[in-house]
Amino acid sequence: MKHGSLKQAVLEHLHTEKRRPPSANEISSALKLRGAQKKQLQKVLNELLLAGEIVRIRGQRYSIGAEADLVTGRLDVSKRGDGYVQGAGGSCVAFVPRRAIGTALPGDTVVVRVGRELAERITDDRVRVGRVIRILARAQREIVGTLKRTDRFFYVIPMDPRYKKDFYVPEAAGAEIGDRVIIRFAGWDDPHINPEAEIVESLGPADSPSQDTIAAIRHYGLPDEFPSTVLTEAETVSGQLEKPGRRVDLRKQFILTIDPAKARDFDDALSMERDEEGRRVLGVHIADVSHFVRPRSDLDKEARLRGNSVYLPDRVIPMLPEQLSNGVCSLRPDVDRLAFSVFMTVDDKGQVVSSRFARTRIRSSRRFTYEEVLPVLMGENPKGIGKQAGRLLRDLHRLAQQFRKRRFAKYALELDAPEPEVQVDKQGVTTGIRMVANDESHQLVEECMVAANEATARELSDQAVPSIYRVHAPPSAEKMQDLTAELSGLGFEPGDLTNRRNLAKFLRSVKGDARADYVRLAVLKSMNRAEYTPERAEHFGLSKQYYGHFTSPIRRYPDLIVHRQLGALLLKRAKPGAKRGPRMYGKDELEKVSVSCSDTERRADEAERAVVEIKKYRFLKQQLDSGNPETYEAVVVSVMNFGLFVEIPALQVQGLVHVRELSSGFVRHSRTNQSLRAGKKRYVVESRLKVVIANVDMEGRKLDFALA
Repeated sequence: MKHGSLKQAVLEHLHTEKRRPPSANEISSALKLRGAQKKQLQKVLNELLLAGEIVRIRGQRYSIGAEADLVTGRLDVSKRGDGYVQGAGGSCVAFVPRRAIGTALPGDTVVVRVGRELAERITDDRVRVGRVIRILARAQREIVGTLKRTDRFFYVIPMDPRYKKDFYVPEAAGAEIGDRVIIRFAGWDDPHINPEAEIVESLGPADSPSQDTIAAIRHYGLPDEFPSTVLTEAETVSGQLEKPGRRVDLRKQFILTIDPAKARDFDDALSMERDEEGRRVLGVHIADVSHFVRPRSDLDKEARLRGNSVYLPDRVIPMLPEQLSNGVCSLRPDVDRLAFSVFMTVDDKGQVVSSRFARTRIRSSRRFTYEEVLPVLMGENPKGIGKQAGRLLRDLHRLAQQFRKRRFAKYALELDAPEPEVQVDKQGVTTGIRMVANDESHQLVEECMVAANEATARELSDQAVPSIYRVHAPPSAEKMQDLTAELSGLGFEPGDLTNRRNLAKFLRSVKGDARADYVRLAVLKSMNRAEYTPERAEHFGLSKQYYGHFTSPIRRYPDLIVHRQLGALLLKRAKPGAKRGPRMYGKDELEKVSVSCSDTERRADEAERAVVEIKKYRFLKQQLDSGNPETYEAVVVSVMNFGLFVEIPALQVQGLVHVRELSSGFVRHSRTNQSLRAGKKRYVVESRLKVVIANVDMEGRKLDFALA
C-alpha cells in the first residue's frame, strides 16, 4: 500500500469507526497492515495530526476532529492577541479568544476544544470558538527582540507585536541593554508567568536601521546565502541556452515586456495577433526556467527550500542565483531567450474560447516601464514609442479592461489599492515613502497574467494532469463577524458579508470614501490566506474556479512545478505512442511541495510587512527627533472616548490623536453619534485633519499624532 493510499485508508477507517476512537495498534489490525506498512502507520498518523485532519485524545487514541469537538491547526495571532487556527488549505477552523490561548505562541500547531462557553461576544452560530488544550509542535524559529532589564532580571521584548509576552532570559550573554538579540525558546508551561528563552546572538543596537533587514531574515528564518554547490552549478547553466530543443520560433513576432523602472529581471512578455477569423490571440510568454533548472539538481533543491524570492526595501533574497534570475532567464530586449508560451484566443466579449501551449524561442522587441506605458493608455502619443508598440499597448489595454470587467461581474473582490514603496539609503535609513498606484498600466499586465494562470490551471485539470493550484478559501464566519462589527463601528451598514455578492458590492460602494483604503485593509485582514494545494478549488478573491501560478517561475517554485507538468504533457502529446512517457509529479509529492511553499510564502510576506512597518516607524521617529515633523493629511476612522484613531493615507499607517491633543478643556464623547466635541469643534468618523507625529513606540508598534 502506497503512502497516499495508506493515509486515505486510515481516514476512511476513522470515519466509519463508530464505537470508540481506536489506538494505532487497533488501526493496524483493522487495516491488516504488515511489516513496513506497520512502521509507516505512525508516520502517517503524525502527518494527519499536524495537518489537522485527525486528533489524538486520551489513551493515545485517534479520531476525526469534528466528531470529538477538537480541531487541529496552525495558530495565527492578531496584534490584539486573539487567535485564529488555520486548518488544511489555509481556512480558519476556529477562533480562540486571547484569554484562551494559554501558553501557545504564534505559529505553533495546536489542538483546540470547541465550545460555546467562550463565545459571549460571538452571536453567529456558525462561528466555532475554542480553547487551546494542547500544543502539538512549537514553531521552530529564532525570535528577535530587544534586550531590557529590571533590578532583578533580564528580559527580551520581541520585535513581532503578535508575541504578547516578553521572554525571560537568564543572562545577557555578552549583549548590551538596548541591543537587538536573537533568542531561542526554552519553555513555557504556566500562562501566568512569562516564557523563558536564552540569548544566542547579539545583532547590535536596536536603534540601528542597518540591522532591520538582518533581524527580519533571522526572525522569519529566511535563507541568506546560496551554498557553493548551487553557485557552481549556476555558472554552467548558460550553456543550456545553446541547446533549446524543439521549439516554436517566435523571434520575428513583436513581443514586449512591461516592468517597474527598477526591475532587474524580466520574466514575462506579451504579444497579440489576429487569427483567420479575426479574433484576438493573446500571447503570454514566460521565461522557461524549467529548461535550466532540472529536477533534483542542486539548483532545484535550493529553489524548493526557498520556495520564493523575498522583496525587502533594501534587499532582494532571490529564489535562484543571479546568473539565472538576471541572466539567461531574463527576457531582456534584443537577445534570444527560451520561453513557455500560452496563446489564448479571445472573442469580442472578452471570453477566452480556447488556449494552446508551446515551448518557444522569443526575442523581446522592447522593454517598457509602467511609467512609459500609462500615457499611451490614457490616449497620449509620447515620442519614441513607435506606431507598432503604441497599437499593441492600446490593444492589450482594451483586452485587459474587458477581462477586468468580466471578473468583477462575477463578484471578484475589488481590493486594488496604492502600495507603499519605502526608499532607503545604503545604511538602511528611510529617505522617503511613496505610494505606487495600481493604475491601468499595472492592470494591463495583471489581467493578462491572471488569464494565463487560469488557462494553464484549466488545461492541466481538464487533462487530469496532477498540478499545484492556487486556492483561496472563502472567509470564515468568525472573521466576517469581526469585520462587520469593525465596519459598523466606523458608521457603515455592510450587511451580510458572508455573501460574496454583498461583500463585492460593499467594496465598490466605498470607492471615493475617505476611509476606502482603511476599509480595504480591514477586508484583506479578514480574508484567509491563499494557499498552494494539489486539490483544485475556488479562488474566492478572484472568483475563479480554475487557478494556478504559471507566470513567475523565476521567483516562485510552484510555477516551476507547473511548467514541468505542462512540459511533460506536451511531450506526451508529441510522442503518443512512446512506451515510456515523461516523468510527472504524483499527488503525494505535490502535496509536500504545496505545504512547503505555502509556508515559505507566508514567512516571506510576514518578513516583508515587518520590515516595511519598521522602516515607516523609523521615518516618523526621524521626523520627531529632528524637531521639524512633516504635516500629514489624516482621516478619522474611529472615535473613542479617549481620542480619535486616524489613518495617514500617504503612509498607510494608523495612530491615535488623544483627547488631550484636541483641547485643554472638557471633551464630550457621544457614542450614539460616534463623535467628540471640543468646544465648537466636532470630530466624527471621516473627518479630515492635519496632523504631525507626537510619539513613536517602536517596540509596541504604536503611533500618537497631534493636530498640526
